[in-house]
Amino acid sequence: MEQLIAHTLSILRTTPRRWEDLTASVAQDLLRTPPAHGEWSALDCLAHLLDTEQQVFPVRVQALLDGRDFPAFDPDAQGIVPQGAMDPTALAEQFSRVRAESLVALVPLAVADLTRTARHAELGRVTLAELLHEWAGHDLMHTVQAERALMQPFILGSGPWKVYFADHVVASR
Repeated sequence: MEQLIAHTLSILRTTPRRWEDLTASVAQDLLRTPPAHGEWSALDCLAHLLDTEQQVFPVRVQALLDGRDFPAFDPDAQGIVPQGAMDPTALAEQFSRVRAESLVALVPLAVADLTRTARHAELGRVTLAELLHEWAGHDLMHTVQAERALMQPFILGSGPWKVYFADHVVASR
C-alpha cells in the first residue's frame, strides 16, 4: 500500500509517452483499423482513454477525497471524443495535456488517503486505493488492447509463424 501512489504515478506518466510514440510512428490506417468487426481500433482506445481522463478518473479521485458518491460511466453513451474521427497525433497530444493536469492532483495524495471511501453507483463502496489500482490497470489494458489491434494485420500475414501468435489473434465475429 505504501508504494501504490508511486507505482500508479509511474504508469500514468508513461502512458501518454507511449501514445505519442505510437501516433507519431504508426501509419494512420493501422491506428484506425479495428482488429475485428465490433472491436475498438488503437485510435478508439486512445479516444476512450481521453474520455476517461476528462470525465472519470480525476473526477472520482476528487469525489473520494471529498467523501462524495459518484455515478457509473458508460463509454458508449457518455463518451465525448468521437472515436476514430480525430487526428491521431492531435489526440495523443490532447491526452498528454489532460493527463498532466490529472497528475498534478495526484501528487499531494498521502497513504492515509488511500482508505477513503465513496459509493460507486454500480459497484458499491470503493476505496481510493482500489480506484488507483483500477486507473493504472485501465491505462495498461487499453494500451495492450490497442497494440493487439495493431498486431492483427502482421499476424495474418506471418504465414507459418502465425501459430506463435495464437494468444493474440482477435477472432472475427
